[in-house]
Amino acid sequence: MDFLAPLTQALFFAGGMPMSFGDMFGFLTGVLCVWLTARASIWNFPAGILSSAVLGLVFLQQRLFADASLQIVFIVLSAQGWIMWRRRKPAAGGGQVSGTSLREQLVLLVVAGVLTLVLWEVLLRLKGNAPPVDALVTALSLCAQWQLNRRQISSWGWWIAVDLVSIPLYWSRDLPLISGLSFVFLLICIRGWWHWRQLGKLPMPVLPGHYAAAKALS
Repeated sequence: MDFLAPLTQALFFAGGMPMSFGDMFGFLTGVLCVWLTARASIWNFPAGILSSAVLGLVFLQQRLFADASLQIVFIVLSAQGWIMWRRRKPAAGGGQVSGTSLREQLVLLVVAGVLTLVLWEVLLRLKGNAPPVDALVTALSLCAQWQLNRRQISSWGWWIAVDLVSIPLYWSRDLPLISGLSFVFLLICIRGWWHWRQLGKLPMPVLPGHYAAAKALS
């Protein structure tokens, strides 16, 4: 992966942490993508495609094979979501959003569990870094993106779970900006969950620690 080394080569240090082009570009485009998604804007898809392309190369260089492959899937799913959102007319008060059933969530949990086990075994054979965590992030992210393409409010709960797992993973791989990006994602996801529930006219449950974060971002 030497040809990808410039992407993760430190350009400067901030607080003793290396800052690379790949980290910074992925950070900026990633924040833009999630912010646009929280606002139910269709432009989140092209921003997400650009972010996934750069982050995929960064993860490949770090031998996080599942995360790198995930970015390719994200590009395909984002293109699909872009088409689906364009074909679906927005509601008068904003983007059309919908709820989900308990049965669908249980099915997705089973799918995520099976995907995690399968990817874990694949990553062990590929000698990737952090196989179980990398596999879990990949499985959760795929289920979250599937729901996002259908404008389901439940997608935000899955993205929050992804961020909670991703923050320590990327920090341990000396990717501080991407770890910080996951933390920013977490905050925006909480705000997005709040906003989408308002669009769908669903009551927002008060969860420990969520109210203060959502209030700060409102």
